[in-house]
Amino acid sequence: MLEVNRMENTIYIRMRNRVKVNPGESILLKDIAQIISRDDIHLKLETLPVHKVSPEDNNIIIIDVMKVIRQITGAFPETEVQAVGPTQTIIEVILKKKTVSIPLFLLVWLLLFIGAALTIMNFHEDVSMQAVQQRLYLLLTGKHVSKPLLFQIPYSLGIGLGMILFFNHVFKKRLNEEPSPLEVEMFNYQQSLDQYVILHENKESIKNLDDD
Repeated sequence: MLEVNRMENTIYIRMRNRVKVNPGESILLKDIAQIISRDDIHLKLETLPVHKVSPEDNNIIIIDVMKVIRQITGAFPETEVQAVGPTQTIIEVILKKKTVSIPLFLLVWLLLFIGAALTIMNFHEDVSMQAVQQRLYLLLTGKHVSKPLLFQIPYSLGIGLGMILFFNHVFKKRLNEEPSPLEVEMFNYQQSLDQYVILHENKESIKNLDDD
């Protein structure tokens, strides 16, 4: 019986990895964590204020699970809190987006286009692609031509098709649900960045405590 009552008074929370909020917004418990609790206190838990975004905050805020547990036990002292999963939530404050300069955008696009084209051409020059295609054309047709379009046109189309399959996108349309290698690398980079931010914040918190 005591065990049943203890389970009923236990609150389970699972912190979310990353949350985006607007400046000046009040962060509630439901915004940063998944909650399992008794029905009679569930709504109060969801609307429990955790943090108020202020102008003094940076664009990245770290909320530790210990702070959340202290707030929950302060509001519901008769309950026990069990945390599972991540121990911190990264709060990203969405700042006002800057307008994109059209001339600057076109300049960057042009530089990337020229750079990518030069990279492809230099690669083909290094591996003597034109000489190989001329040799293949000679072997198949018995004729020597300086521009074997029979190979060059399908090859050029294949490069474009291969890039589409590699990035798994046609403009904004995704071809399938499988992530592209670029998306996987971006995900790994974001994970490493989040880990660095959490560790850096913990070091700053410990330093501040030592100074106090």
